[in-house]
Amino acid sequence: MSPVSSTTPPERPGKVIALHLNYPSRAEQRGRTPAKPSYFVKPTTSISASGTPIERPAGTELLAFEGEIALIIGKQARRVSPDQGWSYVESITAANDFGVYDLRHADGGSNLRSKGGDGFTPLGPATIPAAEVDPAKLRVRTWVNGELVQDDTTEDLIFDFGTLVADLSQLSTLEPGDVILTGTPAGSSVVQPGDTVEVEVSGGAKTTGRLVTPVVEGTRPLPEFSAQPKIDDNQREQAYGDRESAGLPAEFVLTEELKTKLTSVGTATLSAQLRKNGYNHVSIDGLGSTRPDTKLIGRARTLRYLPFREDLFKSHGGGFNAQKRAIDSLNPGDVLVMEARGEKGTGTIGDILALRAQVRGAAGIVTDGGVRDLAAVAALDIPTYHSGPHPAVLGRRHVPWDVDITIACGGATVQPGDVIVGDSDGVLVIPPHLVEKIADAAIEQERQETFIAEQVANGESVDGLYPMNDHWKARYAQWRP
Repeated sequence: MSPVSSTTPPERPGKVIALHLNYPSRAEQRGRTPAKPSYFVKPTTSISASGTPIERPAGTELLAFEGEIALIIGKQARRVSPDQGWSYVESITAANDFGVYDLRHADGGSNLRSKGGDGFTPLGPATIPAAEVDPAKLRVRTWVNGELVQDDTTEDLIFDFGTLVADLSQLSTLEPGDVILTGTPAGSSVVQPGDTVEVEVSGGAKTTGRLVTPVVEGTRPLPEFSAQPKIDDNQREQAYGDRESAGLPAEFVLTEELKTKLTSVGTATLSAQLRKNGYNHVSIDGLGSTRPDTKLIGRARTLRYLPFREDLFKSHGGGFNAQKRAIDSLNPGDVLVMEARGEKGTGTIGDILALRAQVRGAAGIVTDGGVRDLAAVAALDIPTYHSGPHPAVLGRRHVPWDVDITIACGGATVQPGDVIVGDSDGVLVIPPHLVEKIADAAIEQERQETFIAEQVANGESVDGLYPMNDHWKARYAQWRP
């Protein structure tokens, strides 16, 4: 292939608009598929030409590439329809939507710091006229140091290019020369100083040629008055694309086998084994269950309420607040654990939201506060652990505040992802790395206790039997199935 012309992308477009997710392969990697397109804006000063080095800011480590197809608008578009959208595209070119994940924490969703740096949007080297290609039959490929790392087509995009142009034109007039970055496929990862990234877009026999970007190390650290680089394991995973590539341990999975093991033993036995392993403060105390006959097992999702304050409730209590967002994002097997500071003087959940949690497939709800509409909540299949009924709504004592953070509930610390186990005796929090060890030990403990109970029923004294001495241990070894 060779470039169809020597036409180059605009050096200073009026607008650069980037799409978050569009390729199914990337959406699967991210664990979510958007219902509607969402965007962010990049400064025009982030544009650079093929061959121009990109500088990884001094003090950062997670500079990631994203090979993309860029649309270049050819005529003014305002409130056009999706079937007309592609006709407003003059040409396409290769793009690289670079981002430094170390600065995402300071962006507040804008991506300005993490993706807006000078040279963070290379375009080129040549353009392909839009009239000469089928937008559903384009291919984008990315190489790092000559190795192919991204290779996908536009055949099954979540949002076709005509829809993107139409959607953006509903609120913002698109002008000739504006650039739209259309999302990246799976394979985006981190590059280091000394690496070279190349992106090529092709359609049939036509190609943009390879957009070449060498990576160099920055020499001037950010001054103290600027937000400083900050990363954690989540950002590393996001930047590299998966935990293995980021050098992180495999994520804990609460398998059906583990659930079966936990179901087979009581919380009393699990509590004993947790104590043997040095965990003495992992019970969520003072709660009763709407379904004491139902075993609760799942992964924690968390919600925190602050004490009521008029101005904060006004700004955070209405609309799609943290409480509703938490409920509406529950996945099958999740347990929503709520920190209400043990405040019993108002409800923290009622029948409608509890029903929504059940419909979402959640395994249960745990709150150290009150429950409204208790009879209706108790009639649901989903077990809800609570400190008692109360008819008042949130605004009497609480402001819904944070979702999926470390919280305190009923005297126990709960982190998102902890394993929650509950029955008629109460609720326990088990750190994920301990689950299999605790479950196996609990099963063995209950097996021993079954043997001991049989001996007691046959008239044996508990002296030397409970706990077992060497004599009874030998007898148990013979009895053990």
